Amino acid sequence: MSDRSDMPRGHWIDRVVPAGARPYLRLMRIDRPIGTWLLLLPGWWAIALAAPDGGWPDFRLLALFAVGAIVMRGAGCVVNDMADRDFDARVARTATRPIPSGAVSLRRAGLLLAGLLVIGLAVLLSLGTLAIWLGVLSLGLVALYPFMKRVTDWPQVWLGLTFNWGALLGWAAATGRIDPPALWLYAGGIAWTMVYDTIYAHQDKEDDALIGVRSTALLFGGASRRWLCVRHHRAVRRRAPRRRHRLAGLGRARPGGAASRLAGAGGGFRRSGRLPRQVPRQSLARLDPLPRPDRRPARRLTAACRGTPSSWSPRPRWPHRRWCRR
Repeated sequence: MSDRSDMPRGHWIDRVVPAGARPYLRLMRIDRPIGTWLLLLPGWWAIALAAPDGGWPDFRLLALFAVGAIVMRGAGCVVNDMADRDFDARVARTATRPIPSGAVSLRRAGLLLAGLLVIGLAVLLSLGTLAIWLGVLSLGLVALYPFMKRVTDWPQVWLGLTFNWGALLGWAAATGRIDPPALWLYAGGIAWTMVYDTIYAHQDKEDDALIGVRSTALLFGGASRRWLCVRHHRAVRRRAPRRRHRLAGLGRARPGGAASRLAGAGGGFRRSGRLPRQVPRQSLARLDPLPRPDRRPARRLTAACRGTPSSWSPRPRWPHRRWCRR
């Protein structure tokens, strides 16, 4: 297996699952559950926000969305790998995936996709009428996403539209309607997805440039750090959470209220706020390395956003929007 492969080695799938079933679980990305969490969290957030003030969210809906996120994320990965099989075979990180490596044929991948869609349909039919129609509409987003990287420099926006659809679906399932808080949650989720998927796309930017695949990582290039810091802080930390709580009528997060338990739904907004600190010190370390004489996160973030250690803030405080100003 290539050193650049994104297939985990020594995973529990290799130790527990029969050899014949391993390629199918890898095709569904069961060995990498982070994508399932990213698909699931907007739905859980919406269900928690829609809960009555002082009451718990609907645990039946939380369980249904968990099952739906696993199977629909798997279905999306199958569709993506079937559409991108020729590109994946030419990229070192993806060449060992089940379809480009020949471990799973297109016919068997199609059968797996059909089975996953049947399970997803069963979950969807257990929801309300509006939620069912929203779920049907999401299939168009899922089907078109693999082709966006061929026609636009902003495929991460389409991924945001797709991955955060659960914000609308969860709100509709819990309330039977779509209200402004759900739209704010959806908008904030799109911005959040653009940030983390741009970071993810940087690992393939050399191969993507050679084979003609487009992405925001190639579009922003060396300006990615500044863009990610500014957009993430303004769109996710500052605008989306605060307005969502106010529009939902939740006000301050009181102990025992739905807003205060939002963090319990998979980590909540508090965890999403950690991403700006990870931008300069981890994921984009290979873009244009900066001097690191001081290891405090505040000063490193300032250096990454402004581009030079000489402009470090004399009184760093976290969080502060001036760290990521233009």
